[in-house]
Amino acid sequence: MTIYLRLLQYVKPYLPRMIAAIFCIIFAASANLYVPWILKDVIDDVLTTKNMTMLNTIAIGIVIVFFLRGIFFFGQTYLMSYIGQKVIIDIREGVYRHLQRLSLSYYEKRQTGKIMSYITNDVAAVQGALVETMIELVTEGMTLIGSLGAMFYLHWKLSLLTLVTLPLVGQAINVFGKKLRKSSTAVQERAADITSVLQESISSVRVIKSFAREDYEIARFSRENDHNFRAQMKNSQIMATLTPVIEFLAAIGVTMIIWYGGREVINDNLTAGSLVAFLVYAVNLSNPIKRLSRVYGNIQKALAAAERVFEVLDTKPEIEDMPNAIPLPNINGYVALNQVTFEYKQGEPALRQVELKINPGQVVAIVGPSGAGKTTIANMIPRFYDPTDGNITIDGIDIKTVTLHSLREQIGIVPQETILFNGSVYENILYGKLDATQDEVVQAAKAANAHNFILDMPGGYDTQIGERGSKLSGGQRQRISIARAILKNPRVLILDEATSALDTESEKLVQEAIDKLMIGRTSFVIAHRLSTIQRADLIVVMEKGRIKEKGTHKELLAAGGLYSKLYQVQFDK
Repeated sequence: MTIYLRLLQYVKPYLPRMIAAIFCIIFAASANLYVPWILKDVIDDVLTTKNMTMLNTIAIGIVIVFFLRGIFFFGQTYLMSYIGQKVIIDIREGVYRHLQRLSLSYYEKRQTGKIMSYITNDVAAVQGALVETMIELVTEGMTLIGSLGAMFYLHWKLSLLTLVTLPLVGQAINVFGKKLRKSSTAVQERAADITSVLQESISSVRVIKSFAREDYEIARFSRENDHNFRAQMKNSQIMATLTPVIEFLAAIGVTMIIWYGGREVINDNLTAGSLVAFLVYAVNLSNPIKRLSRVYGNIQKALAAAERVFEVLDTKPEIEDMPNAIPLPNINGYVALNQVTFEYKQGEPALRQVELKINPGQVVAIVGPSGAGKTTIANMIPRFYDPTDGNITIDGIDIKTVTLHSLREQIGIVPQETILFNGSVYENILYGKLDATQDEVVQAAKAANAHNFILDMPGGYDTQIGERGSKLSGGQRQRISIARAILKNPRVLILDEATSALDTESEKLVQEAIDKLMIGRTSFVIAHRLSTIQRADLIVVMEKGRIKEKGTHKELLAAGGLYSKLYQVQFDK
């Protein structure tokens, strides 16, 4: 109930429409309650007394009532659909907005497909609870209350006898409802697994084909599909059991009505028309109970999905602005790591008391074996993670005390895996500074050695580059990424293996662009290829999360330590 009430909070902005929709639902349902009373009047007043005037009145009344019912039915369907769609849009946007605010660690711990499933499968499942379910809930609830009222008016003793079965029906709904909630959660999880496998296989299609693993992936998808089928069938089994149980209990109630009501008619305590009307109302009573049991099942399914959606919305970002965070002023680029220790997992430090001072405009190369902590340092500066101990300052300001937006606006990152968006070349470069002029975009492309190859493309800067830049070569993608960073004009620059995946010719062009990009900026270069960082102002050698050595290329070679060994291995000297 708590989850459902929370779900209904999203209806508040559309409350006037909701009230109008409920008004339409009530009047549409009231028309159904009119039919049994017509039968009573036809049997008792028309057929018995041969009253033609009454027959004409009833005929006109039926036409008017069902004409109005049609209008109200249209109103309820349109208004509830409007509300349902708007609420789903609000929830979907809310989830997406919250996902954008969550920290990097959230995504690293979860599969992309499952995260996508929250916005697609789960939000879609919630929609049913807010449209079809709400209409049925109010309609059948109105029919139930109206039928009970009419039954008590016709014969209160017979009504009490009918109500004997209601506690049994309620208990059945409660028992099956709990099972439905559990099975519905399993269905949503299996649907998320399918989305996850689908996302992985589509995004990794090149790898799948290169290893000829199409049959393996088909088998993997089929396995998840089968798990989803089993979960769905378990859910269907519970639903299929619930309906006959409710119907059987309802049939017991109808049988009692026929027996006791027939006895009352025989004893002249009840008219035949009243008994027929009572039976129709009793059927009207049993049908809403059956339908409400189905509605209850659908609500349980929706709540299982809503629970997963709210779990996302309730997740707090690990990295967020402090309560009194201030915007970071324009910086010079003096970066200091002060006794920084960091643990991805408790008790397993990735960095150990790292002490590092970088002057504005310096180029600092960070090298070392895999797992030494190079990328971790790069992740700490833009606050993708916070130190477990120690702190990081820029121009003497602790980066925890400034807003994330103002900090990251002054930091540029060129990663090893270039991420471009499905759009034009121009749009991808413009991403670095959304209000840049066309001339600024072109100048950034020229500085990144990208202008000439862009002009050679069929559409020039308007060329569509495909998902993740699939229509470009690795070197072209990297140069557009560098142009994007140049356009941003950051004071602090982080280059994470920016040339490691390129051929010699592309590497030369990209390295020239990087050299231009680093001019006048505090730059951190993470590299395995030591040939790319020999001109760095400072080389920091990492090992097991600690700074092992610091110095220039010549100084470190002369020292004969870890850097010298790494250099000898790479160049076989």
